[in-house]
Amino acid sequence: MQPALFDTWTDRYDSWFATPVGRLVKRYETDLLLALLDPRPGEHLLDAGCGTGIFTVDVLTKGALVTGIDLSIPMLAGAVGRLGNGGFAALGADMCALPFADGSFDRVFSMTAIDFVADGGKAMAELDRVVRPGGRVVVTTLNSLGPWAEQRRRKGAAGHDLFATIHFRSPAAMRAIAPAVRIETATAIHFGKNDPLEAIPEIERRGREQGLDTGALVAVCWDKE
Repeated sequence: MQPALFDTWTDRYDSWFATPVGRLVKRYETDLLLALLDPRPGEHLLDAGCGTGIFTVDVLTKGALVTGIDLSIPMLAGAVGRLGNGGFAALGADMCALPFADGSFDRVFSMTAIDFVADGGKAMAELDRVVRPGGRVVVTTLNSLGPWAEQRRRKGAAGHDLFATIHFRSPAAMRAIAPAVRIETATAIHFGKNDPLEAIPEIERRGREQGLDTGALVAVCWDKE
């Protein structure tokens, strides 16, 4: 994962989530994250690859304390600007070599940062290492099985700076590299980028009810034994 990759993406990253479709993506991805992570007041959490803190903010509203790490200093500056110092601490660090002792956190989460790590198993092992026994880890990625991935592959082939270096993984691929025996898997974002906005809530509801594995976002979750 290269820090320069996201250094120029701070404004564009935030702007995407401010679009009508981006706001819905944010809503459903946040719902899935919070349902799996279940953060509690006073707990100390790690957000690995926190970016500008666009998802961190929702975890902080649950009363948790969050340390956010990222390789991109401009992205971290965006997070500090958004979140301030109220329960949030920012640190420039690599999720494959975390500067924390074993068992430092009650819960650990990472939102689509592993997409830019070639050795996903190494990153997951590090996240598992720094969570305490009984603590929970949630990792999300962009699903290789969904139509959004195919669109991004085409953009990558055309020279898009982010999607040219991305690693898409399926639910099965994520389970295969997770350092746990009992793993929960779920997907979100079952609608397409061009679906009518008014149709999206029903499309998403059906996708969740049917347990489809083709949602654009894959989440894996486990509790450390």
